[in-house]
Amino acid sequence: MPPRKRALDAAGDGEPTAKRRSSRQATAAATASASTAQHKAATASAKAVPTTTAARKQEEEKKKKPASKDPAPATKPKGRVATKAKPKAKPRGVPKAEAEDEAAAADTDEAEKKPSASGRDVTPDPDPASLPAQNPETVRHDGEWYWLMKAEPETRIEGGVDVRFSIDDLRACTKPEGWDGIRNYAARNNLRAMNAGDKAFFYHSNCKTPGIVGTMEIVREHSEDKSARRPGTPYHDPKSTRDKPRWSLVHVEFRRKFAVPIYLPELRDLGAAGGPLAQMQLIKQSRLSVSRVSGDEWRALCELADEKAKDAGLEHEDA
Repeated sequence: MPPRKRALDAAGDGEPTAKRRSSRQATAAATASASTAQHKAATASAKAVPTTTAARKQEEEKKKKPASKDPAPATKPKGRVATKAKPKAKPRGVPKAEAEDEAAAADTDEAEKKPSASGRDVTPDPDPASLPAQNPETVRHDGEWYWLMKAEPETRIEGGVDVRFSIDDLRACTKPEGWDGIRNYAARNNLRAMNAGDKAFFYHSNCKTPGIVGTMEIVREHSEDKSARRPGTPYHDPKSTRDKPRWSLVHVEFRRKFAVPIYLPELRDLGAAGGPLAQMQLIKQSRLSVSRVSGDEWRALCELADEKAKDAGLEHEDA
């Protein structure tokens, strides 16, 4: 395609090609240009000078009159004038007690957001003494039921916190201990099935010599495990909320430390086919941290603990 030629466009933005001129044309053009310039200057001068006496007086008065130093006042906006918002009035009719309760609840919520600085939460809020022994939501069962609950007696860091807890730690507690940190639904449901007065074996788990080391009693039925709503704690669950808590705990008290523990190899031997523990939930679901123990299993294990203590010439340590 042949190259286009550059031409002046309609707006005059293009560059026209220069043309040569004769000397006569140049002289005539210069004369015409000078004449045009003189005419423009005369016209501008005539516009600048007032043509009448009245116009000259007005011009002189403007020159004599000093300019105002103060600027003209700003024009007020038309329409509705904005006013300062009034502070909201305090609601009337709120009893003082309710106001204090709301303030206390706010303080509690703020405290719940702060991570525990002392590791495992030995006595979580609220104070166990403020909780009823029975929960109206708990299903009542006849007689005393038995359970097995696992805890780790050796140091293990979870989320920067040492979660170890042994039967000696439980014995040192001066008030009912909340069994928190359960994050398995089957184990949680077992917690919710417990009645006050039920008994449980304390089982040392995830250690060199796992086994049953003593007994404890459920003294407060299930309530919310608030550690699930505390960021920074080992078992925080962001899906657990105040309106829809997912996890529960029970409160327990120390009852007995066996003179000689019943170790896991012995439990497995007794759990063999035809043995007294063949149907024990601990044997069948070994990873469950809270499991059911039948009455026969409970009695068989307590008798075994007594025999071992007698053979060793030792006595159990009771509360």
